[in-house]
Amino acid sequence: MADEKDDFPELDGQLVDRLNALTEEEAAQRATALRAGLEDYDLEDDDLDILESATEDPDAIVYLPALPVLAIVGRPNVGKSALVNRILGRREAVVQDTPGVTRDRVNYKAEWADRRFTIVDTGGWEPDAKGINASVAAQAEVAVDLADAVLFVVDATVGATATDEHVVRMLRGSKKPVILVANKVDDARQESDAAVLWNLGLGEPWPVSALHGRGVADLLDKVLEVLPETSAVAKREVGGPRRVALLGRPNVGKSSLLNKTAGEERVVVNELAGTTRDPVDEQIELGGKVWQFVDTAGIRRRVNLAQGADFYATLRTSAALEKAEVAVVLIDVSEVISVQDLKIIDLVLESGRALVLAFNKWDLLDDDRRRYLEREIEQDLSHVSWAPRVNISAKTGRHMEKLVPALELALESWDKRIPTGKFNALLAELTAEHPHPVRGGKQPRILFGTQAASRPPTFVLFTTGFLDPQYRRFITRRLREIFGFEGSPINVNMRVRERRKR
Repeated sequence: MADEKDDFPELDGQLVDRLNALTEEEAAQRATALRAGLEDYDLEDDDLDILESATEDPDAIVYLPALPVLAIVGRPNVGKSALVNRILGRREAVVQDTPGVTRDRVNYKAEWADRRFTIVDTGGWEPDAKGINASVAAQAEVAVDLADAVLFVVDATVGATATDEHVVRMLRGSKKPVILVANKVDDARQESDAAVLWNLGLGEPWPVSALHGRGVADLLDKVLEVLPETSAVAKREVGGPRRVALLGRPNVGKSSLLNKTAGEERVVVNELAGTTRDPVDEQIELGGKVWQFVDTAGIRRRVNLAQGADFYATLRTSAALEKAEVAVVLIDVSEVISVQDLKIIDLVLESGRALVLAFNKWDLLDDDRRRYLEREIEQDLSHVSWAPRVNISAKTGRHMEKLVPALELALESWDKRIPTGKFNALLAELTAEHPHPVRGGKQPRILFGTQAASRPPTFVLFTTGFLDPQYRRFITRRLREIFGFEGSPINVNMRVRERRKR
């Protein structure tokens, strides 16, 4: 990942002084004038929704609408992952001829006809299956439970099997909208194979070829008809104890940490990696406050070789993160920071949750390892240098008291709101200090900016052209340098708008 600093100058202390000298009234007047200027541009309905929902109340909690969720289920090797890749327009999900290669429940963001939604790609569903297949089956059921609508994929060349009949019964019990997809219909001669699937009683089969793309556009048009605008299942919880997800690869010390904070043997601790299967919710008093801790099963490095229970646990990890507000990612300092550690951190960033990095087993650290560790942190974790770090020993309880201030700092940043006037004053200073490069003979301008949501802080820029990712990182870095945001991801989104034709 590119270093956030890029080639932009260091922060000018006078910039901070100028922003601090700006009165609330002056900032509000500036924001009002810039907002009025947007009337000269073609704005869409959702632009107006964002502008109207923006609030100056620093304590207001505004969430962007939760994206609707589409689960893709079916027995092994019917082409679910190939269909996911076709919908996304890129190769993301693992595709292999071996049945049951998909072990994880994997979420992807997709877009069709200017509408965004989340896809959940599931493993193959097998009724009464043992071992891995039993977990894949359970995982598909959970995915359906967490979805707004379901694509049920059947191999049209094979026809409906006894397994498919079991799936149909499960889907009917879910009471969710179901679209029956007849995959592997590569040409018109195979349409009759799809027609036979009317017998499943799920309505019209939609013939597609995930491999060649045939029929997928029509299928997606149908998907948008049944998906709600806002998810009915991905609801936000507000109030009550702040919710903390403990994440980390197997045997990193999550259960030990939960036991130490709870002051009892709440969770089985075993040297055998991955002994925790389901998340265990536990209300814990720490630092004079009550917290809702969720201990999650470890995420294995070789997912495709994972035992069934581990695979199901990975799903539950994702579900726990969805429910959490802040994630504590435990990293074992006695081992090299691994690709797996980085993937878990990326999972947190994608979820938009606040982040605290807990370097566990600190009592085992010698001077040599400490030097290597600092180098690894500098190289591998530079993209989350904003996350609070605590060095702890979950086993002995060393420095556990540092965990609460780190959690509170991360959550305060996650909740933070920047007044619209102050944000636009910052944008004006930044563009004067370092204008966006000219692209194709034109220089994109930022017309107006507002914080559309908190949890996580989400800023929307109305612009006359596309801003380079490097320039958006520059804005994000300045936001952090001036307003803090330690422990929280920041989203900076763009809306490119053209001047209204007279």
